[in-house]
Amino acid sequence: MARGPIPLLIKGRLAPRFQSQSIIWDRLSPAYLSRGRATSSAFRTFATGRDNQNGTGNSNEAKEGAEQEAAADQATRTSESDTKSHQSVVSEATGSSGSSSSQETLEWESKVGKIETFADLPHANFGVNQHIPFNAEFKEVLKQVPWAFRAPIRYAFAYGSGVFPQSKSSGRVPTDEEIRAIHPKAPLAVQRAQDGTPKMIDFIFGVSHTQHWHSLNMKQHRDHYSALASLGSGAVSYVQDHMGAGVYFNPYIVVNGILVKYGVVQLSTLEKDLTTWDTMYLAGRLHKPVKILRDDARIRVANQMNLISALRTALLLLPPKFTEEELYGTIAGISYLGDPRMALPTENPSKVKNIVGNNMANFRRLYLPLIETLPNLEYNDPGCNEKDWVWGDKNLTLVQDMDPIKRGNMVRRLPKAFRSRLYFQYQKKFAIPQLEFNKMMEESQNEDTVAFKRREGGGFEQRIAQDSPEELRQYIRTVIKQTIGWPATTQSLKGPLTSGLRKSWRYLMEKFAKYRQGKAAEKEAAKAVSNDKTGESDEKK
Repeated sequence: MARGPIPLLIKGRLAPRFQSQSIIWDRLSPAYLSRGRATSSAFRTFATGRDNQNGTGNSNEAKEGAEQEAAADQATRTSESDTKSHQSVVSEATGSSGSSSSQETLEWESKVGKIETFADLPHANFGVNQHIPFNAEFKEVLKQVPWAFRAPIRYAFAYGSGVFPQSKSSGRVPTDEEIRAIHPKAPLAVQRAQDGTPKMIDFIFGVSHTQHWHSLNMKQHRDHYSALASLGSGAVSYVQDHMGAGVYFNPYIVVNGILVKYGVVQLSTLEKDLTTWDTMYLAGRLHKPVKILRDDARIRVANQMNLISALRTALLLLPPKFTEEELYGTIAGISYLGDPRMALPTENPSKVKNIVGNNMANFRRLYLPLIETLPNLEYNDPGCNEKDWVWGDKNLTLVQDMDPIKRGNMVRRLPKAFRSRLYFQYQKKFAIPQLEFNKMMEESQNEDTVAFKRREGGGFEQRIAQDSPEELRQYIRTVIKQTIGWPATTQSLKGPLTSGLRKSWRYLMEKFAKYRQGKAAEKEAAKAVSNDKTGESDEKK
């Protein structure tokens, strides 16, 4: 079967790819930004970086925030209008002008860590698959939240069930009291988007310097912090950077009338996790669809690396033939394998199934450009010939090439920290002498002097790839648990310290409630299936 059965449906869809980058940067200019909606200006005064008490300010921070937001908006517009042609999705991932990559290595992977500005990207629209098309009114509400902070935010995204529903619409209309219990003054866009079940909305803010950021934020929003803030921004940033996964959460905060939880992470910490999977705490969140509100060129490239790493890891866990639902479920489940909350009655046991089942089109939009560029993976389903199938909910079939050389190359190109842990597991299994193993690791770690396209799996990686499927899956799951387990546990344990006992208890009770709801839903589904089988049996009689 020919690769890439994505029909070229609309002429001119590729035209935006050949715009010069100067056009993109013209759209980030102050003149262009000044044409923005007047309704946003009231919120954005905080982003001027101006201290109203001493009259000083830094307009550069406001300009940077506006440029990062405009970059995210531009990518979303491109994502909305340029999604269905085969060449388009391939070009998003590779920067090529048309044909799909015949190499197992994507050229852009060599640019990870070398990007400083959007002008350095492989091409102007690189990575727009990360920008999920979204309800415009709800997006505007979410965009105003970072502007409520004077402290500069370089990168921001909203995520979770408060943004992407994890259940089908029930048609239920919540009462005003139910809405106000969560969102004191929720805009209509939030009420419609959350469809009868008001929820706290989760954000992650990427910042340049955590201590400086918390110092500024504590002056403006001291009430967001627990008693830990009384020790100063140095204590807050120390707890953030040295305990858990490097994230500091402030939950149950009302911003512009809506209830939010925001996590703060240093950009260098985020970039490292996306490219090496040293904790996979935030990398795992970005394996799933999120709404990027402010973009950063370095993080866009790092996250593209994160996404293709998740895809390669899932392929090592899957059989030769599988469905999209199985693929996306495997990817979404990676970050939950080692999460202690999944082992306790604090999460909906059907969480992963709900995430994928209700966001199939968003997952496809996120991973389709990368699926199309891997030479050992392709769609094998007649549904690909249907019009507009990209945005449909049909569960399509894919096949992968189980050739040990190609799978060995996938092992070699896994994220550095994660790959090292997998190698150590197989050193023990294959009984490789320590000196020989150390030499092999030294060669593997000397990556700065080796072009990414030359990182091909050798005999060791091919032995790993040829291991029995059950054994390989078990070892990869073990490594995932090792990667996530301790950072996720310590991140949870520091919750009472960073959020306070009252908020931590409230959060825990809500998680218990989600677990009970999930269990109840499972019982109802099982009962329905049993009744259907009973009915079929009676009909036969």
